[in-house]
Amino acid sequence: MRVVPARWSRMGTPASVGVRLAIPLALQVLCLAPCMPAEPVSPRFQEEMLKQDGIYQSRGDKVPGGYITGRGLSKYTELLPAGFDAALRRLGPGDRWLDIGAGAGHAILDYYAPEYGRRRFGSKASAVALSIEDRRTDLWRKQAATLAPNQIRYLHGKRLREYSNAELGKFRMITDVYGGFSYTENLSMFTEKVLTLLELNGSFYSLLMSVRLDDGKDRPKTWYLTEIVDAAGRDLKVCAWLRSITCVKIVCESKSTADWPAQTELIHVSKVCNKTSVPALEPVSYEAGSPPGRKFRLRQ
Repeated sequence: MRVVPARWSRMGTPASVGVRLAIPLALQVLCLAPCMPAEPVSPRFQEEMLKQDGIYQSRGDKVPGGYITGRGLSKYTELLPAGFDAALRRLGPGDRWLDIGAGAGHAILDYYAPEYGRRRFGSKASAVALSIEDRRTDLWRKQAATLAPNQIRYLHGKRLREYSNAELGKFRMITDVYGGFSYTENLSMFTEKVLTLLELNGSFYSLLMSVRLDDGKDRPKTWYLTEIVDAAGRDLKVCAWLRSITCVKIVCESKSTADWPAQTELIHVSKVCNKTSVPALEPVSYEAGSPPGRKFRLRQ
């Protein structure tokens, strides 16, 4: 999944996001698979989720402008925190890499190009591409046919939370470039699932655009796409919330320069012990989009 608005720069961030709608959410509908029966949700919430699903499943001339499913590895290196490329090159045959929101899987295909890192396929990590929709191309199928079984896998049709831990296994590295981390309607549940899948000392690399920056250098009149407030309703920076998670080390790189059309936080999460605990966030509002507008409240 790689959804972006029509007016994007080369960095993949929007010039505008439109009008935000406030949609009350029922927390009961946001559950790990297998889900328990959910309470009825509001028609407006259902409408927004249907709109969002329509973006995911769009094809041909119905694909919204800026819907990007083919980012290559060079774009990942450009968009993710410093150190990502070096860390990826260090992965060896005993390691595993999960790419959430992988689109057509071009980043994984680029990783397996002979000129990237270790030249031999057999000395590289195995990789799993995860996407809600199936965006594989003939290029993916041809590359997969040249590799050992399960060296690269493409999983689609379910959200991250719907996979059991046994289905996915553990990963040394997890990446998310405008994937689930930017789109999920339950940010704490998504983050908890990612940390469960990470090996000890493994790394999660991601980013969020149009958020309150860790360095405090927000642009005037910024329109925030992802917002967090504490139990009293006070604004909470996403990196401050991430640092409240146990057993992780958080490095945030704030980007608000002219070559980043929307101010963006680049995020590197390292898992330093196994007893992770993620402070729960309640969904407050959600508006379908690319990415969607979201607001969360820290639970008491």
